[in-house]
Amino acid sequence: MDFEAAKAVCRSFPGCTEDIKWGDDLVFSVGEKMFAVTGNAVPATSMSFKVDDARFLELTDRPGIVPAPYLARAHWVQVEAGAALSDEEASQLLRRSYELVFAKLTKKLQREIQDRRADETLSN
Repeated sequence: MDFEAAKAVCRSFPGCTEDIKWGDDLVFSVGEKMFAVTGNAVPATSMSFKVDDARFLELTDRPGIVPAPYLARAHWVQVEAGAALSDEEASQLLRRSYELVFAKLTKKLQREIQDRRADETLSN
């Protein structure tokens, strides 16, 4: 998994914001709810994100993927450098993490994010 490419994937999602928390962690959020976390250093050495409950055990059985510190109870995994995870699968998992968090936002906030995306598309 190329963590720099993964950061670009996160930045492509509608309503995605990023900021630095806890000193040097780069946090990707939607509606102020985080869906992915990585180091701010380039290159990053790991990335954490939310996964479906049913995939948590399957993913953490793979080499280089562990329960995310402090967030495992919410079904977050941490992917370490050299993990057996292709860029394509990582992109799909990050998309799903975003979707899981987006689905928990209020309907009003979901509409606002979708409307902003539609406005951006029309102006381009």
